[in-house]
Amino acid sequence: MRVEVQVRGEDAALVRSIARTLLDPAREAEARALLRHQFAKPPAVGLKALLATAPLDGIDLDRVRDEGRAVDL
Repeated sequence: MRVEVQVRGEDAALVRSIARTLLDPAREAEARALLRHQFAKPPAVGLKALLATAPLDGIDLDRVRDEGRAVDL
């Protein structure tokens, strides 16, 4: 596959080197892993997962039940 990118002149040799490394069967797996580790977006985490990992020790989660106010109809 051919991909065209725009980079600064000083980075052109670096980008070409990365592309050659990704085509080299002896080095592609390691290069791909390094690039993914450095530049890949972390997987999206849902609210439920975030709440499950939240440190809730010492936080009072009980709430007072509010029955509302008496209203004459």
